[in-house]
Amino acid sequence: MGEIRVARQSDYDLFSPTTPIVIDNGGSTFRIGWAGESDPRIMFRSVAFRPRHRSTGETVTVVGEHDPALFKYFDCTRSSWRSPFDNNVVYQFEIMEYVLDYGFDRLGASSSMAGKVDHPILMTECICNPVYSRAKMAELLFETYGVPSVAFGVDAAFSYKYNQNLGICAEDGIALSIGFMTTHSIPILKGEPLPEGSCRTNVGGYHVTNYLKEVLSLKYPYHAPSITWEKAEELKREHCYVAPDYPSELQIFKKETKEAEEKKWVWQLPWVPPPQEELPSEEELARKAAIKEKQGQRLREMAAAKRSQKITDLENELHVLETLLSQLDEAELPEVASSILARSGYLSRQEIESAHSRVSQSLRKARGEPAVTVEENTDTATSADKYPLVSIPDEMLTPDQLKEKKRQIFLKTTSEGRLRAKQKRAEEEMMRERQNQLEEGRRLENPELYLEELRAKYKELSEKIDQRKRLKTNGNGNGNGNGTGNGNNVSGGTGRGERLNAAQRERMRLLTTALFDKGKGEDTFGLKDEDWQLYKLMSKDTDDDDDDVVDPDEAELERVAAKLQEFDPSFVGRAEAELMQSTQEPPRPRALTAEDYQVVLGVERFRCPEVLFQPGMIGEYQAGIDEIVSHSLRRLPNLDSSIKDRMCQSIIVTGGGSLLPGLEQRLETGIRATRPYLSPLKIVRAVDSVMDAWRGASVYAASELFSTQTFSLEDYNEKGEDWLKRYNIVYSLYD
Repeated sequence: MGEIRVARQSDYDLFSPTTPIVIDNGGSTFRIGWAGESDPRIMFRSVAFRPRHRSTGETVTVVGEHDPALFKYFDCTRSSWRSPFDNNVVYQFEIMEYVLDYGFDRLGASSSMAGKVDHPILMTECICNPVYSRAKMAELLFETYGVPSVAFGVDAAFSYKYNQNLGICAEDGIALSIGFMTTHSIPILKGEPLPEGSCRTNVGGYHVTNYLKEVLSLKYPYHAPSITWEKAEELKREHCYVAPDYPSELQIFKKETKEAEEKKWVWQLPWVPPPQEELPSEEELARKAAIKEKQGQRLREMAAAKRSQKITDLENELHVLETLLSQLDEAELPEVASSILARSGYLSRQEIESAHSRVSQSLRKARGEPAVTVEENTDTATSADKYPLVSIPDEMLTPDQLKEKKRQIFLKTTSEGRLRAKQKRAEEEMMRERQNQLEEGRRLENPELYLEELRAKYKELSEKIDQRKRLKTNGNGNGNGNGTGNGNNVSGGTGRGERLNAAQRERMRLLTTALFDKGKGEDTFGLKDEDWQLYKLMSKDTDDDDDDVVDPDEAELERVAAKLQEFDPSFVGRAEAELMQSTQEPPRPRALTAEDYQVVLGVERFRCPEVLFQPGMIGEYQAGIDEIVSHSLRRLPNLDSSIKDRMCQSIIVTGGGSLLPGLEQRLETGIRATRPYLSPLKIVRAVDSVMDAWRGASVYAASELFSTQTFSLEDYNEKGEDWLKRYNIVYSLYD
């Protein structure tokens, strides 16, 4: 809340030194002006802040509302705003001095003589203000500012009297002042406040604002920096209201009815829409295509150069091998041939010929020429010519020939095995070719039926392989693979035997047999050679042996999958499905919209003001503002019931916290519950709940009665502070 008007020196010259200064020293706002005027001259928040300059380190004092530009020049992180009040009672007089300095300076009331103020002061305070606080305030005004006289008055009483003159309330009534930190209930009898019947509860407008800030910060934690205390105060004043019946209002929002939607209010935070991704133009697509083509051409050139280099290397290697073969053909002596072989690194001519054949095939493949099948010499040559020592008895051979014979036997056996394997592969290839021809005929005859059979076969083989893998992993040798075979395991859980595979269970059986030796006799393990075969059996990795064997079902599954991929474009194999699942991109975060930057006030609009009636919601063990009215009446047992009825017919609600809509209706409901049946009750709101206290004090300070109710500087200097403490403040108001 900013200041109303800044006084100029010309305005100050219009007032005589006897013109009183009126100060409404509220817990939230400090108002100061001249007596007799309708509005205060200066109005600001009653807080002070002492930051340090970033460059010079000098400490300055900032009072009231601050300019955000200050944060550019001052370090505001090492101090915070401080208020001179604690529950509407001044206790930080150092901060109070800063506030008064700022108020007197802006009003222009300070003379050039060391900040002296030559005007009487009328200052408001709360009802039953501690005498110590009032004495310290008078000491501050007399000692620091040298004011000629001081008077103190109750803010709620001034507001009641001002509204009484306007005809809003009667002579007898109750002033309910809802302040910043506290709420007071003050009975008024014949225009005079009754301190003995006053009652206070420590809840006010501050608690409503602070509760609203906490609730919204918890509801929207990512918008907490935007929900400042000042913004929460603004939201409270503009959108909060008091529910006539709190439980019924909660049910409306709980059921999410149309009425609840209409009562919601949305606060839109600043939001900048993200830039839209534009589709690339034709020129951009053409440029990217040209770059891609250029990169492809570069890769093709690199592949061609690599292939050319490979062909050159193979030609050189082939030339070297042909040279070696020609040298061996020209060699007449065995010693010369042995020398050539030793220099070349080959062991025999057959090895050189084999390498020559392999390099020739690689060269044809690199050039893109069709491969030529080269039959091994072993296919055409007879076994007797190739292995002459095999058929000769050992007695007729020398030791060297025996070694050569063993080598020839090994080579012969290997060659015959390769020949048999080749024949077997040829037969299998012929069978596969015949099967492919039959399948191709079925496909051409009925393509849909053929694909359906392939899908069914693929599904059957997949389930069969999966079942075998599960059995291999879990095993079923103990008879309770499903968790129900063992009587002790009826819950379906898996025991230790079910967690072991077949190879592990076999090792366990062998180990148990070796340890117990059938449970009888002495330990004779190791006496027999057969016992040591146990270690070989235990160390045998059955799983690895099984993995090395080609499973015919898996081979058939791969063949069926290849056929489906060839003729069914929509088919996705197991490997492709796993690859797609593993390479699936994570979901992209949703782009933020304007709705993500909205703060919705629904139940918070009436839930936060409810703390005035139920302080326990925020942990304050105090009475509600509707209860303290009945407490005030009960504290006046000597008053007649007819007088109390007259008071209840003129209950005026004042203070900044009374601006909430629906407050009078809720107060009437709560107070009527404590009053006798059909007793009269009337609750009204002050004309201006915020300014009426200062205006009432301004009228009183301009009256002749004011001079008789002041403490003069002479009395203070003569009798001191103790006399001020013993002096009872007079609550008499003007007529």
